Amino acid sequence: MTPPLASPLPSQIGKYRVLRLLGEGATSEVFLCVDDFNAREVAVKRVRAGALSDVSEGALQARFFAAEAALVGRLQHPNVVQIFDAVADPNEPYVVMEYVPGTTLRPYCRADQLLPLDQIVEIGFKCAMALGYVSRQGLIHRDVKPANLLAVTVGNDITEVKVSDFGSVLNLHADTTQVFRVGSLAYMSPEQLDGDALDPRADIYSLGAVLYHLIAGRQPFDATAQSVLMAQIYGAKPAPLTELRAGVDPALDAVIQRALAKQPGDRYAGWDDFAQAISALVANRQVPRGGRQNVLDSERFNLLRTLEFFSLFGDVQLWEVVHRATWQRYPQGHLIYRKGEEGNTFHIIAAGSVDVHRDGVRVAHLGAGTSVGEMVYLAPNPELKRHSTDVAVVEPATMISFTPESLARLSPGSRHLFDEAFIRVLVRRLHVAHEALAYPRRIL
Repeated sequence: MTPPLASPLPSQIGKYRVLRLLGEGATSEVFLCVDDFNAREVAVKRVRAGALSDVSEGALQARFFAAEAALVGRLQHPNVVQIFDAVADPNEPYVVMEYVPGTTLRPYCRADQLLPLDQIVEIGFKCAMALGYVSRQGLIHRDVKPANLLAVTVGNDITEVKVSDFGSVLNLHADTTQVFRVGSLAYMSPEQLDGDALDPRADIYSLGAVLYHLIAGRQPFDATAQSVLMAQIYGAKPAPLTELRAGVDPALDAVIQRALAKQPGDRYAGWDDFAQAISALVANRQVPRGGRQNVLDSERFNLLRTLEFFSLFGDVQLWEVVHRATWQRYPQGHLIYRKGEEGNTFHIIAAGSVDVHRDGVRVAHLGAGTSVGEMVYLAPNPELKRHSTDVAVVEPATMISFTPESLARLSPGSRHLFDEAFIRVLVRRLHVAHEALAYPRRIL
């Protein structure tokens, strides 16, 4: 039988100019397009012509399209693919999404292309945080699998991962009837197979299955017959990861095995618990670093969570800080600011401490969780941006550094939280100054 000829590349899909085909399936195609109005590249997923009229698949495809269309503009997380637009064309409806250059995680499930363990754990942490955000929107993804996790790559390194494809999503707040028993069998939890009521622990199981596959180069369960595979998901225990790959600590295996528990009540209670269990593996040095000695994003994220300055920041805003800030280390004795110099950076102290001196006299000691040099951002005129003190490191310090320009690139919500944090810092310092004037003996 002669295979059908490939359809010619369309020049335009709605207002989006087509550059090339990114991928295709039985019922849809994904194109790389240009959104000229917003000056950005986008991925456009279009349902194939005729798919909606198919007797067996049409209604299902319409539901999948509607599920994603309902999420336009709703998901704003650095590790979740944004959905910008959806057009309910009667013949070929399409969804417009953020374009993620790179690949999916599928190639890294092969035994000859496995990622380092620390990188897999980092991917797991980011996916857990992203899916936790998704669950707080009242959504259960239901199709977490390697093909739906997009990897942003630079050279041979994965620098970011994003959760994609919300066609199978279960919206717990929706009034419309939704499709059940959807997903990919190899990564599907027992309760999802049964068509039972679901909660976020179904996605925890699926992410656990993905991480198992990435670590071992094989799925937790595998069989040529679907009925046998289902029986394994219901009743078999996955082989210990410690037996399938060198370097796997029993603690890492225990985290994945708990995520894969048959009963939801035996898994992690929620995404925060799962994410904390994953990050603890790094903190406790239970994951070999291999050639990657740099600080992981998960470590930076968890450090920010402990700092008073960021106490009102949510997870999404903390991720912005992780990605947008410059992280710097300074040795003891390093002079961060000199009196009379005009500043262009401000810092939040993540670790260590500094002394502030005016004309050789120490006037303040600042430790982790506070800011220094914030007048660069707050001052209304250049003269006020000129430093009036010397600021020196007294304990080796890690600084989270911004310029006014880099702070301006944050989302409005994050900038508002910075403003609130600066106000808290300044009020506290004014209070200390007032106390020093009113009760000089007590302060000294």
